[in-house]
Amino acid sequence: MSIFTGLFRSRDKPRDALHGNRYSFFFGGTTSGKPVNENTAMQMTAVYSCVRILSEAVAGLPLHVYKYNDSGGKEKDLSHPLYQLLHDEPNPEMTSFVFRETLMGHLLLWGNAYAQVIRNARGEVVALYPLMPNKMKVDRDSKGQLYYLYQRTQEDAPAIGSTSQVYLSPSDVLHIPGLGFDGLVGYSPIAMAKNAIGLAIATEEYGAKFFANGAAPGGVLEHPGTIKDPQRVKESWNSAYQGSGNAHKVAVLEEGMKYQAIGISPEQAQFLETRKFQINEIARIFRVPPHMLADLEKSSFSNIEQQSLEFVKYTLDPWCVRWEQSMSRVLLSESEKPQRFIKFNVDGLLRGDYASRMTGYATARQNGWMSANDIRELENLDRIPAEQGGDLYLINGAMTKLEDAGVFAGTGTDTGKDGENNGTENKTRTAR
Repeated sequence: MSIFTGLFRSRDKPRDALHGNRYSFFFGGTTSGKPVNENTAMQMTAVYSCVRILSEAVAGLPLHVYKYNDSGGKEKDLSHPLYQLLHDEPNPEMTSFVFRETLMGHLLLWGNAYAQVIRNARGEVVALYPLMPNKMKVDRDSKGQLYYLYQRTQEDAPAIGSTSQVYLSPSDVLHIPGLGFDGLVGYSPIAMAKNAIGLAIATEEYGAKFFANGAAPGGVLEHPGTIKDPQRVKESWNSAYQGSGNAHKVAVLEEGMKYQAIGISPEQAQFLETRKFQINEIARIFRVPPHMLADLEKSSFSNIEQQSLEFVKYTLDPWCVRWEQSMSRVLLSESEKPQRFIKFNVDGLLRGDYASRMTGYATARQNGWMSANDIRELENLDRIPAEQGGDLYLINGAMTKLEDAGVFAGTGTDTGKDGENNGTENKTRTAR
């Protein structure tokens, strides 16, 4: 029995060979020969743009704590201690925007986001501090219970502790995992796409060196005889013609020397096409529309709005669900979970242009399922007092029930039953 228990625990232990700086990206190499990690990847403009776009999008969304009211609807729970922490200031050192932006950046680069949960004596959350994913280890004890072991450094906040290693229970850590092998620890998108990012880094470096060498491929100088001091000739050539500032200068060759290029041109190597494709490749990793990375080749005024809506629905919304469920699971007590929940408000991002919104509001208002104040709240306008009709639900006066319309009005005829009241119908027609 103990053998099977040991096998189960070893299999159930959170593992991720591609997680954080502890892994070596398969011994640190990529097919392109360029080392790829979180720091080098962020030096790529496409990676930096994707991380920034998603981090700022999640950080900029309104985040509220809601509770169910007696009428079956929901309303903001402004008096809950978590509301101020999540909406305004999770700790005395940073705003809610910076806190969420930081954790979202960790989630996109390392595949995991961690924050220490500080509670008071009553168990209420009083602060949240970000933790670096590359310093965190998730493991199980001898009883199979999860625990978090954090390697503390001088850069961390004093609230984390004073020892070099800090033991944290699952209730003390807000852990937002990305896609992972075991559902407990996410793996790094940077590690999974290391070859694509490595090729982009190599391509960018090639372009930089290409212009640094005078916007011309490498070559050789041919001399019909014997050169007494070849090093002097090389240095003289490089000082005169190497570098982008010396590009397109007229070269003067002495003593019958000839210049023979041995490299291929960027056009032959499809340099520009490769760079453009790698931008789309990186955008594909993070599921960011290319037009948000300033690539408008396949975008137009007719489809760019639809692409933006798809970004919210298929890219941003899954990340928001990860955040919401992780926060509700850890930050809310068991007694609060049936009555309260935490949710991002993405309605502002899903709104269309002004004309389309006004047409939709008019339809909703005329059909009686939105009031004036409902519309004004969506547009961030002040409410109309209730005594002035701001909360009234109205319908078009020309609309009426079928039995009250036309020749059947006031006759008591039930037109909903087929084959009945035919006599009454004939009398009514005769009376007309």
